[in-house]
Amino acid sequence: MRYFLDTEFNGFGGELISLALVPEYGDQDFYVSLPLPDRVHSWVERNVIPYLRSVPPGVDHVLGREEAARHIEAYLANDPDPVIVADWPDDLGYFCHLLVTGPGEMITIGGLRLELLNCAGFSASANSRTPHNALHDARALKDFCLGLTY
Repeated sequence: MRYFLDTEFNGFGGELISLALVPEYGDQDFYVSLPLPDRVHSWVERNVIPYLRSVPPGVDHVLGREEAARHIEAYLANDPDPVIVADWPDDLGYFCHLLVTGPGEMITIGGLRLELLNCAGFSASANSRTPHNALHDARALKDFCLGLTY
């Protein structure tokens, strides 16, 4: 199954702040936010932090990095062929980096495929119910890819 991915991070090259996966079928969205860094980029402070917890009740998880990775492991455990879809390379990079739990260690996963889309003219945040919230932006990407909105 395809899972539409979005992340929020602390400015260019900064720490991962939140990550969401929205499945192509069903309504079992995945969302996790990580502890905020000591210094938050001013743009992130204005545009991301106020909306970080703008998710439905029961969806928000504030977890440490390894615990977040284990939650992804559990979330994808029953899918024999997950495909992670993103519209921005950094999203895939942050996702893959989160799968690594230590030196030479990673979560248990049978494999997965990554798909980077060229969505010229589309902006997940511009089409999102709550811009710069990873969950809402991932939902907007899903809707766009399935032809539901633009």
